[in-house]
Amino acid sequence: MKALITALTLSVLSATAFAQANPAGLWRTIDDETKQEKSLVRITDAGGVLSGKVEKVTDPAKANAVCEKCSDDRKDKPVVGMQIIRGAKQSADDKDHWEGGEILDPNNGKTYKLRMKPLEGGKKLEVRGYVGPFHRNQIWIRVE
Repeated sequence: MKALITALTLSVLSATAFAQANPAGLWRTIDDETKQEKSLVRITDAGGVLSGKVEKVTDPAKANAVCEKCSDDRKDKPVVGMQIIRGAKQSADDKDHWEGGEILDPNNGKTYKLRMKPLEGGKKLEVRGYVGPFHRNQIWIRVE
């Protein structure tokens, strides 16, 4: 009986640790220049493919902002509710990274290749948008 309880406890703990190391969840985005909170983004996992939508913009003056500079289906759409992460998958080479998708910066309308890496057991998320050798990193903080 002790062995069964121990096995169940370990399986629950390992499932919890896996869930925290997966980027799915609600994240507080932090501006890489000002270090101020910008928004809340919910990342979801659908069959191993991650996407992320803006749930809230923290600056009340930008709460009703639209993506005027977007050039795809998101053009002139509200930023709140907008999918800014599309198509990221866990790396086959490095299980600690999710990549292969894209991330949109609604401020300039540009999309970038995406790479994400959970840090500190999934409490933080390193988000990298890049084009060739040029990149920009942000550290997002897990809310839930």
